[in-house]
Amino acid sequence: MRFQTPLVPATLLRRYKRFLADIRLEDGTEVVAHCANPGSMLGLREPGCRIWVEPNDDPKKKLKYGWRLVEHGDGHFTGVDTSVPNRALKEALMAGQVPGLTGYDQVLPEQKYGTASRVDFLLRGAGRPDAYVEVKSMTLSRQPGLAEFPDSVTARGLKHLEELAQVAQQGHRAVMLFLVQRTDARATAIAADIDPGYAEGYARALAAGVEALAFGCNIAPEEITLAGALPPPPA
Repeated sequence: MRFQTPLVPATLLRRYKRFLADIRLEDGTEVVAHCANPGSMLGLREPGCRIWVEPNDDPKKKLKYGWRLVEHGDGHFTGVDTSVPNRALKEALMAGQVPGLTGYDQVLPEQKYGTASRVDFLLRGAGRPDAYVEVKSMTLSRQPGLAEFPDSVTARGLKHLEELAQVAQQGHRAVMLFLVQRTDARATAIAADIDPGYAEGYARALAAGVEALAFGCNIAPEEITLAGALPPPPA
């Protein structure tokens, strides 16, 4: 998935009200950028960190910059836009490039299921069970090489696990796919200390037949694409 507009570097001044960030561009101009991430962004919101933002000239948008990446001192990147995983994954699914999820004729995003919910992707193919795929973005890292989810308590995430478990018990494929938006991650885990309820729900979902997959990302200021498989979080 290529960014529509070339990203430009900036310095983070502060992130606040969940969806806003004060930033300083390289020419010294200070502006407000949109932050498309409702999570805590633990470890990614420190003032002074180097970030990459996407400019826009859309007259309908109040904010003219969107925060997309954090650049770490070791040359690694983290993608902070939570809308990116679904866009990048959709391209890969339609191209048949997601191991374990190939061979489906239809890739249907945002399909109704469960109780007033929408699954990220419903995959359909002749002669095989439908596959319901929920996608979560992993950006938290508190140990070198380890990506974790969630970075805050997520009642919505727990609800999705419960609905996937119901789908599995009905005879369909139910897949919890973690897309790791960090180029420095080699392993994944559930942050049970942050959200014990989610950790318990994840273990129940796996026991009910939900499959877990994890994939890394290739991340650069030009684009974000799907990388290789990683070990999914253990229960």
